[in-house]
Amino acid sequence: MPRPVPEIPNASMADIAFLLLTFFLVTTTVANDKGLTILLPPPPESMPKDVEINIHERNLFKIQINSFDALMVEGEPFTGSMRDLTDQIKTFVQNNGVDVHSSDSPEKAIVSYKTDRGTSHKKFVEVLDAAQRAYYEIYAAKLGVPVEVWRDIASDPEKKDEYNKSREGIPMNISIAEPTKVGG
Repeated sequence: MPRPVPEIPNASMADIAFLLLTFFLVTTTVANDKGLTILLPPPPESMPKDVEINIHERNLFKIQINSFDALMVEGEPFTGSMRDLTDQIKTFVQNNGVDVHSSDSPEKAIVSYKTDRGTSHKKFVEVLDAAQRAYYEIYAAKLGVPVEVWRDIASDPEKKDEYNKSREGIPMNISIAEPTKVGG
């Protein structure tokens, strides 16, 4: 008489696999990338068509990046560090009409930022960070705290009054223009 072949019971294998799948789906957290925090302008169709905005040339701080990631600041080639760029933006924004080559006031100061289609993502973000850092340092200095402390204040809903006080009279005017189609 032949011996029976031993079998591994696998009737409940599908149930176990399903339970494990369900367990991992329920307990896994997915990192949520926030991306760049940029306030977008209203859609063009919501803007009045007959409004003309005149911006004095001295209130524009112009930054351009070409498809080779070379920077031009205020029409001149820029070879300095991002720290140098941040300092130039801070000086420009906080001018208050003293220097005729800088802005009339922080309210009127606009950092105009234009890239080329071939500009690398890394360079785009690097320069945008330098511009935002300039404003963050201005806001932190207004409260008399380091930038890291100001960021904590900015993210704490209970400290909204301090946050608003730090930004009062100094809007973060960073204008990002449509890239040109040269190098992409």
